[in-house]
Amino acid sequence: MELGIFCRIFARPSLVQTLDALAASGLKAVQFHLTSAGLPELPDEISPQAAAAIRQSFEARGLRMAAVSGTYNMIHPDPLIRQQGLSRLKVLAAACPGLGTALITLCSGTRDPVHMWHRHPNNTTPAAWRDLLDSLTPALEAAEANRVTLAFEPEPGNVIDRARKGRRLLDELRSPYLKVVMDAANLIHPGELGRMGELFDEAFDLLGGDVALAHAKDLAPDGRVVAAGKGLVDYDRFLRLLHAVGFTGAVILHSLAESEVAGSLAFLGAKLAKI
Repeated sequence: MELGIFCRIFARPSLVQTLDALAASGLKAVQFHLTSAGLPELPDEISPQAAAAIRQSFEARGLRMAAVSGTYNMIHPDPLIRQQGLSRLKVLAAACPGLGTALITLCSGTRDPVHMWHRHPNNTTPAAWRDLLDSLTPALEAAEANRVTLAFEPEPGNVIDRARKGRRLLDELRSPYLKVVMDAANLIHPGELGRMGELFDEAFDLLGGDVALAHAKDLAPDGRVVAAGKGLVDYDRFLRLLHAVGFTGAVILHSLAESEVAGSLAFLGAKLAKI
């Protein structure tokens, strides 16, 4: 396993400055966001020249694009918005070989029309599940055509809000191009900190063999998201479980300020050294 980070933690006016700051941190693995290169998160077009320039900027600094963010609301109540997101995701999948990555992270979506990660009561309906399958099926066809893996993340506010729903999705779609982002904090719903060990064990029992990327943030006692090492998430257990399933990829820091990066790296680095 190696530690990495979301590129947007290092907010700079240009991609070159962003990547210079990232490289200076000592990290090598990056979850990229196209906005760091002055593009929309999911653009209508990514030219081969733009993709090559991004890749060359990474390679010149010894950085690795562990994943690129491709999030849109896959079950948005407006089918036109879903279709637009799917079309743009296909553009990103086609650009991935040029960018130098083979992993796109997804948001499974919510019926909330405004906030992509907000819980909505209709997320649990059969119609929401059908819309997710209808979004993912053509997305996976594009992924296969470009040899790119799509990775969804169980999130408390999304249609895939539990590990068991993630398992159901994998079993129904049965695609080698669909995998999981395992985020320690997102496995714990509000009020469930006392069940953390049970929830971690269940998630790895169900999804451990399909983890393509891990995320690292933390939860304060009141449920607020804080930087890794500043909350109550049991990272000893979480990292041991990742190791036990043979995960050797990137553990990506996010939801922290640039000033907190060094502390979180030291915290997680010490945990990994004990495995």
